[in-house]
Amino acid sequence: MTDPQPATPLRVTISCADLDAALACYTDELGFRLDMIMPADAPRMAELSGYGLSLGLRRVEHAAHPDDAEGGAETIPAERDAVASTDWIVGRAGMQYRDLIPGRWDGRVIASHIRIPDGGPVPDYVHYHRVGFQMIFCRRGWVRVVYEDQGPPFVMQAGDCVLQPPTIRHRVLEASPGLEVVEVGCPAEHETWRDHALTLPTSERRPQRLFGGQRFVHAVATEAHWQAASASHCLYRDTGIAKATDGVADVRILRANSEQACSAPAWLPEGGARFVFVLRGRLRIHGVDGALRELSTDGACLLVGTDASKFEAVDADTEWLDVCLSPQALQP
Repeated sequence: MTDPQPATPLRVTISCADLDAALACYTDELGFRLDMIMPADAPRMAELSGYGLSLGLRRVEHAAHPDDAEGGAETIPAERDAVASTDWIVGRAGMQYRDLIPGRWDGRVIASHIRIPDGGPVPDYVHYHRVGFQMIFCRRGWVRVVYEDQGPPFVMQAGDCVLQPPTIRHRVLEASPGLEVVEVGCPAEHETWRDHALTLPTSERRPQRLFGGQRFVHAVATEAHWQAASASHCLYRDTGIAKATDGVADVRILRANSEQACSAPAWLPEGGARFVFVLRGRLRIHGVDGALRELSTDGACLLVGTDASKFEAVDADTEWLDVCLSPQALQP
């Protein structure tokens, strides 16, 4: 006698105007469990399960989402993407998001300035992201987090950085008042899945474990050494992300080492991109086409290929986050 095959859950899709309210109703009141939500910065779809049902929630508005518009959305050319809005929106787990690349280069990359104004426990859960690349830089304050196979929870302080390899389970536990982080990920829209079975921290610590071919990194600012970038008049501290991703991405913190303008500190292969976020002071970026743009503290832009020929620190204390993405990182 053969074992009976499990029944396939009945699939139901429901449209709603307020996704947050619908999620609260189906999870808190009706007992469904949340399995997936996307995108994290402005969720518009979620997957739930329970009672033999697979339930899809889809947020609908009077104005269609750009990705759903017939004929495609108008996109700012990627090499001109710069943060032009100070609007903050509420995303996953109550975190506030500011979009740093409005055009998102046709969905290739997202950069978000994320904050939690009120300190204390964060209403997060064990989850993972289906991404090709994702890193978090602690901008201000501190945050306590825990990662799969990386030991007990630890605190990220301002200046620290982590590489979150594809599908690594993790959870945000607690934050200081005024926490701010910068997150860069590829592709721009990706699924966040909840893991209902795994409890963190895991019993075994395996720092060399690979997740999607990448190794977890926790770069601590106070333990880093500043180095001179040859012939570029820049100082930098490396995060180790280039080695941990086998060249998929390179993340460094840079600052000028003299009054001279410094050349672009890393070569990008054709099809690559560089994301720049100013941590302090003012930074001028001279383009190979003669274009000049100036960014101040908390300003950001995306530079495509060899769009920048040199960086010029306007202020003596100018410092910036430099994220170089290879074509491999930018694949859909």
